[in-house]
Amino acid sequence: MTSAGAVVASCWTEIPAHFPVELDAFVVMPNHVHGILFLAGAGHAPPLQTVVGSFKSAAARGVNRRRGSPSRPVWQRGFYDRVIRDERELQVLRTYVVDNPAAWAVDPENPSRHPGVVSAPWL
Repeated sequence: MTSAGAVVASCWTEIPAHFPVELDAFVVMPNHVHGILFLAGAGHAPPLQTVVGSFKSAAARGVNRRRGSPSRPVWQRGFYDRVIRDERELQVLRTYVVDNPAAWAVDPENPSRHPGVVSAPWL
């Protein structure tokens, strides 16, 4: 993992210090992250977009400090989410997160799969 990836991972582990959430599986990929978190009971947790927005903001500040590039974009706008409805689905998604690095070579987001495209991993 790069130093920027370590900053991102550290920011992920800090989320429960700021919000009533429980962290689960997480992985830093070369150009994105996957993570599972559980929000506190209804009415007690902030909206997911608040939690993710805070994480992305803290991670971007840390990454930009590390690379000496204040205000440079780190993340895409928005994020992808899904509600995990049962234990079986949770186990499937945990496996997906943990196994994701092994599938990077065939991932459509992997720039090396697109000849002629110059892109460097940011994490």
